[in-house]
Amino acid sequence: MKSKKLAWVPGLIVTVIGLMAANTALAAEKNEQGVRQAVAQFYTALNAMFTGELGPIKEVWSHANDVTYMGPGGGFEVGWDQVLATWETQAAKKLGGKVEPADIRITVGQDLAIVSDIEKGENTNADGKVEKVSIRATNLFRKEGGKWKMIGHHTDLLPYLAK
Repeated sequence: MKSKKLAWVPGLIVTVIGLMAANTALAAEKNEQGVRQAVAQFYTALNAMFTGELGPIKEVWSHANDVTYMGPGGGFEVGWDQVLATWETQAAKKLGGKVEPADIRITVGQDLAIVSDIEKGENTNADGKVEKVSIRATNLFRKEGGKWKMIGHHTDLLPYLAK
């Protein structure tokens, strides 16, 4: 009699495990969607920066001391103050043009994400000549306060920007 009363327990266990797995899958999907949105916001901010507008860049980046930037002009900046100074220098150049991500690959965890892509488009160099852009990029994001914030940006060098 006792075994018949507990016959429902394995079914309950299977149901609970199934619900937990479904919840984990939904959370992972939500995280990836959030990262994709953060990537789109970064490239919108990057293109605004090409016109001299820095507000969107400030919004998408974490302002923490551990952020890093290794951009197309060279250098290795660590901490928000150094990273912001580099963005300010680039914004002052008003390179114009537009760059978009292609071949995006996303690896997302609970609080960290890695995004690899090819940045394609064009900018204007210091002599006013339009230059094609096609460089590899790795972007790192961390979830802060429920939002995905950029904590690292690393690209190939562009000869017309390299120091």
